[in-house]
Amino acid sequence: MKKLIFTGILAIAGLATTANAQIQKGNWMVGSSLLSSNFGLNTGAGYDIKLQPRAAYFIEDNVAVGGYVTLGFSKPGAGQSTQFDYGVGALGRYFISPGEKGVDNLLNHGRWFLEGNLGVGGFNVENGISTTGLDFGVGPGYSYFITPNIGVEGLVKYNGVTGFGNEGLTSRISFNVGFSIYLPSSKAKQVANDVR
Repeated sequence: MKKLIFTGILAIAGLATTANAQIQKGNWMVGSSLLSSNFGLNTGAGYDIKLQPRAAYFIEDNVAVGGYVTLGFSKPGAGQSTQFDYGVGALGRYFISPGEKGVDNLLNHGRWFLEGNLGVGGFNVENGISTTGLDFGVGPGYSYFITPNIGVEGLVKYNGVTGFGNEGLTSRISFNVGFSIYLPSSKAKQVANDVR
């Protein structure tokens, strides 16, 4: 029992030392966008219920690469049909360091970032309109850390799908709200090995 308590204390102490190191090389980021509001560029604007789970690995400090899956359901506006969105692909995220390029760290509890994605996706609408093809997007966001390892995020993003189907190119600007959990894998492994 004493060994278990000691192990727990060491693990918590080890994770606490990584509180300012969420976005360092070797860590993982997992999370999801939960809500999305779209402003149509060549389609109608509306509100969506969209889940976009994602996971990324920090290949360098401030730089994460990984993948995403998109599943969404929306009814864009009055008189428009229900739409189902889907997609899968790769994403990249670059976190801007405090003071870098004149960008300050808001309230010292968060980070600005730029995110881009590229994959396969599309949408199907009840009335038969559909597009499947290249799914892409890019935009800025902000992650506010409510704990050292959990961030609430807002992201403004240009999204597009171009490819096959009834419509060649669809594009829109979206505002997404979600969260990410930052897992300090390298430090956690080191603490576990030290305890043994």
